[in-house]
Amino acid sequence: MQAEIITIGDEILIGQIIDTNSAFLGKQLNKIGVSVYQITSVQDNKSQILKALKEAESNADIIIITGGLGPTKDDITKHTLCEYFEDELIHNQKVLDNIEMLFSKYISTPISDINRHQALVPSKCKVLTNKYGTAPGMWFEKAEKVFVSLPGVPYEMKALVNDDVLPRLRETYKFPFILHKTLLTYGLGESAISNRIEVFEDNLPDFIKLAYLPNLGKVRLRLSAKNMDRTLVEQEMERQVQLLIPQIEDIFVGFEETESIETIIGKQFKERSQTLALAESFTGGKISEIITKHAGASQFYKGGINCYATESKIEILGVSEATISKFGVVSKEVAAEMAIAAKKLFKSDYAIATTGNAGPEKGDEKADVGEVCIAIATPKALIIETFNFGNHREKVIDKGVNKSFEMLLKEILKN
Repeated sequence: MQAEIITIGDEILIGQIIDTNSAFLGKQLNKIGVSVYQITSVQDNKSQILKALKEAESNADIIIITGGLGPTKDDITKHTLCEYFEDELIHNQKVLDNIEMLFSKYISTPISDINRHQALVPSKCKVLTNKYGTAPGMWFEKAEKVFVSLPGVPYEMKALVNDDVLPRLRETYKFPFILHKTLLTYGLGESAISNRIEVFEDNLPDFIKLAYLPNLGKVRLRLSAKNMDRTLVEQEMERQVQLLIPQIEDIFVGFEETESIETIIGKQFKERSQTLALAESFTGGKISEIITKHAGASQFYKGGINCYATESKIEILGVSEATISKFGVVSKEVAAEMAIAAKKLFKSDYAIATTGNAGPEKGDEKADVGEVCIAIATPKALIIETFNFGNHREKVIDKGVNKSFEMLLKEILKN
């Protein structure tokens, strides 16, 4: 069973907004056993939408369209769908009642005729009530294929998918069972891992595939199984995971579906009643941002200093001017003083310090572009490493963040 996703809107094509709708739809469809054949983005243009619909119908069994359902003149999706299905717009009282309810409860401006016109829907569609917006979802069936048109506003689209679209699809089709297990690894590159587990990969059953997903210092290994027999999928997946883990035990940190590396670190700290502090320079607070995205971080994360300028390292953390003068801001010596100072300042058990030259130019730094130093202060030791993460600023920062987590987890598990 295959699906195609069509997103409508000039704002996507000019990069004004990021198409998060397709990513969400791809995940949700995959969960029920539907493979996405293709994702297409088109302008708010009738001929382009019609062309995309025709091509999608030849490619897929399920076509999901998002966008172009607002009240303004540039939202032409409903009119185009009428042309495609040889249909006409008719008044739908249920849709109008929903629009009037939303305006009376949540919208301060008076309802207008433009808003009421959203109660016009193609006569051949099944209306999907939008609890959070005025544009309804629409379900069409043609030649044993399903077309679903949804509003482009993400939270409206997600609610319609979860509450209406997925249940209706399950009623309409029988899907295979799909299961993914994604193993998180840190500290070894994709090719090295591939060489290590080559025999394992060659002996996977034909309904289980392995994908390598590298990303700046970490590699995710995704096992994907697909079969009509759910019991077979679950049992064989568990068996293969147990065969794989011993081969990557030194670099394996957990499963992406349940835990990220920062949540694993947080769990370790909570279990040990230990705490963490940060002193970030070239990472610019990004480590702190990732940690605090998760509820409960305050149980172990005491705080951090974003000491980007040299002056802040000296004035806030007390890094020695003599150390900076002798070794440079990007040095093991400065990273060490930063980590020790952060640990002392916040009275924490552990501290991470990052200092580096993310580029793109060397400037007055002694260190080359891409050179970074990361220090981990633990209850028993001080670990400092120097790396060169290349000449792309974003890459240097992200690799620095990932390496900091990797080094920290390694030290936690030692103690």
